[in-house]
Amino acid sequence: MPWPLPALVAWGGAWLLYRAGAALGWPLWLALGLATTCGVLASVLGTTPWRRGLIALGFPLSLLLAGGAAVPAWAWLLPLGLLLLVYPLNAWRDAPLFPTPRDALLELKQLAPLPAGASVLDAGSGVGDGLLALRRAYPGARFHGVEWSWPLRALCALRCPWARVRQGDLWRSDWRVHAMVYMFQRPESMDRAAAKAEAELQPGAWLVSLEFEARALVPQHRLVAPDGRPVWLYRAPLRRRAAGVLTSPAGG
Repeated sequence: MPWPLPALVAWGGAWLLYRAGAALGWPLWLALGLATTCGVLASVLGTTPWRRGLIALGFPLSLLLAGGAAVPAWAWLLPLGLLLLVYPLNAWRDAPLFPTPRDALLELKQLAPLPAGASVLDAGSGVGDGLLALRRAYPGARFHGVEWSWPLRALCALRCPWARVRQGDLWRSDWRVHAMVYMFQRPESMDRAAAKAEAELQPGAWLVSLEFEARALVPQHRLVAPDGRPVWLYRAPLRRRAAGVLTSPAGG
């Protein structure tokens, strides 16, 4: 949904839930808690950290502006607590939620074929968009996901019941058992990803990154997703780039 429609939908849904609770005679803490939870969970619709924060905090802030001073002081800690639950501080050092477009990886199998039953890891699986895109490219593979936020991990597991999704730190997960590791992180994360891939990927295994290049490595291929973003493919054993050498803009 184009911005600010996600925020308007989330705020409207939270207010409807809050008003419904009041009309049904729910305790204040229950109506406030459910409405706030609705807003925080809907924050996954935001495409940047600021937008996610606006969606999550919109309802309680609007309640305050509408005269919600009667709400007990402790209740204003609820939105912050829920936001930290969904997006732990550790996760913000990586990429809290960068959804992979549905068709971004469709051409991947042509450049990086995998045998049936190959193990594929989505490192930082969020709510499952990357796993869904990977499955479209490799319907015969076995899929795994790792996600630091346990609410996002739970939603990912619901959306991708055919994948094994666990809560954990992608940097501490074992990449040695996978034929492909997929990432959609941040530019600042890619040097660390390159080092981990060099240390753990077995010969023939792939590191795939949507949009952000591991500049320390020489890519095996580079394809362009339908929305114009690059997809970088690196194959073990990985090759280090010579100092000062730039990546060619040509596709792979």
